[in-house]
Order: sequence, then structure tokens, then C-alpha cells
Amino acid sequence: MMRLQEKYKKEVVPKMLEKFGCKNVMAVPKIEKIAVNSGFGKMAAGKTSSEREKVMNNLSDFLSLVTGQKPVFTKAKKSIAAFKLRKGVPIGFKVILRKKRMFDFLERLIGIILPRTRDFNGIPLKSIDKKGNLTLGFKDSSSFPEIVMDREKGIFGLEITINTNSKQPEHGLELLKMMGLPIKLK
Repeated sequence: MMRLQEKYKKEVVPKMLEKFGCKNVMAVPKIEKIAVNSGFGKMAAGKTSSEREKVMNNLSDFLSLVTGQKPVFTKAKKSIAAFKLRKGVPIGFKVILRKKRMFDFLERLIGIILPRTRDFNGIPLKSIDKKGNLTLGFKDSSSFPEIVMDREKGIFGLEITINTNSKQPEHGLELLKMMGLPIKLK
């Protein structure tokens, strides 16, 4: 079986060159990075500092298992009184995947995680923005094979954003379809 990075170089690039009439291999759109984000706002709100610390550690461990990389804190950019949020307070974690880890994660996403997701019928077209980037949201972590639900301390939601360098949404959509992502066209 061909790895995803090999498939991109050997199959996707020549097809994209032919389809869009690019004159150079460097003009073909590519996936630049995958960002995985998760917040612990509701789980940590109104708890003591030790309980909040446990939630943060559990979420950090979860993202480390899923991505294979240590997550980084994201902090609140401004204070919002209605959410009892102060500027500079940690509100979540993020992981930016590039190169080999990005392709490995994308392979697992396409081959294992999406098929295991409950009631999955394909990725809706509205998940792709004007620049050809794809954003997926998961309400629970049960479809990730690295997570053992018996040992898990909580169910975390997360957001996965696949960033492409395409200038037009059609090019990004075509790239994602050729890479094997199951995108619904209706």
C-alpha cells in the first residue's frame, strides 16, 4: 500500500498539473499544516485550581496521544465577563503538525478515524472555506483508536483544520478529494 506522502508526489501532483494546467510543480496546491485545537472552558469553569489542573493534564495527555506531539497552551485574548474569562488565562491547547507527522495524522484521519465516527456520511462541502482549507469538528473522542474509553477521565471535543496553500477553493477541494478525504458534493 502506498503511503499518503508518496501518493501525493506520484499521483496527485501529475493529475493536478494536467487538470489545472499549471506550468510548474511548485504551482500545484499542497497541504501546508494541520492544526488540532481543543478547549477546556466548560470543564474547568467554576472548579478549584487542583481540579482545573487535572482537566488540563487530561486534555494535554489526550492531544499528545492523538497527535504524537506535545500541545501548547492557548490563552484568552480578551476578558469576557459573561463567560467568567480573564485575559491571559489558559483556555485550551493546540498542536500544529507539519511534514511527516502531518501526513501520518492525515492517513489515520482518512483510514481509521472518519470511518469510526458515528453516523458519518462524508464531509460536508460547507466545511471548506474560500481558500480551500478544511475544518472538521469532533464532539467526542470515541472515534480515536488511541483512546481507551474505560480509562479516559473525560470526553473531549476537538477541531481539526487542514490548511492548504491553494488560492481558489476549487483547487483546494480537488486536492483534498484526490488525497482521499470523503467529501460530499451535495
